[in-house]
Amino acid sequence: MVTDFTGVYAEEGFLHALREKGFPVEIVSLGDIEGTNCYCDAAAVEEIRRRLVGKDGMKVHWIDSGDYHYMTKLFCDRIEGPFLLVLLDNHPDDQRPEFGGILSCGGWVLELPEAVTVVTIGPAGCRVPQEALLEALAGERRVYVSLDKDILSRNEARTDWDQGSFTLREVEDILETVFLSGAEVLGVDICGELATSKGATPEDQAVNLKTNIELQRFINHYIK
Repeated sequence: MVTDFTGVYAEEGFLHALREKGFPVEIVSLGDIEGTNCYCDAAAVEEIRRRLVGKDGMKVHWIDSGDYHYMTKLFCDRIEGPFLLVLLDNHPDDQRPEFGGILSCGGWVLELPEAVTVVTIGPAGCRVPQEALLEALAGERRVYVSLDKDILSRNEARTDWDQGSFTLREVEDILETVFLSGAEVLGVDICGELATSKGATPEDQAVNLKTNIELQRFINHYIK
């Protein structure tokens, strides 16, 4: 599923690449909804939820820019019962918003259901040992993964947020640990695009396109 706020996936050529390589594509157009950029007000949340009704057949969700990472919270709201969220992100996304009670890209983790346990990998270069991740996975037999590409170095992703130093291979090793753990993978989402409206150059979009295609290929090897 592609949640399209900015048109970036068409700009990059990612939608074309998905179709060309035979990956199923389901696009949910959200760019016309007001009140969604970084902060998502109550009316926008309800409209997004309305447009997601019946769109739960795909486990891989491409969110758009990191400005919309709060979409992970909306995806998690659709899951019943306890589960583990593995968050790969250069930021913990647990900061109180400047405006009280409004969903934000930097504070959505605080709004997750109480049944969700969160393991965050990435902030300040934090690399969770594989043993610690496996221990967390052993405690929860259901897992959802959220990946913000700002965890990656600029060699492998271009975002409009400060970035970490992880390599794509390191990120794929973490994903593989999750996928081979025996836990039920409820879904995976990815954000961290950079649109031309935010200053993306052709080089930026080429870097993101290459990484997106590799991530889709890698994830689809394990889940559909």
